[in-house]
Amino acid sequence: MKIQLNDNERQKCEVWTRVMGYHRPVSAFNKGKQSEHAERLHFKEKAA
Repeated sequence: MKIQLNDNERQKCEVWTRVMGYHRPVSAFNKGKQSEHAERLHFKEKAA
């Protein structure tokens, strides 16, 4: 059974990121910094 939610049942997810040694919500960034954050490339390190 697959669960599906309507748009009015969804909850907005707040994204936080680490900036200069502390954590901040991306929604608190100005438009330029939000755009820069959207362009970042994410990577995964292989297990040792």
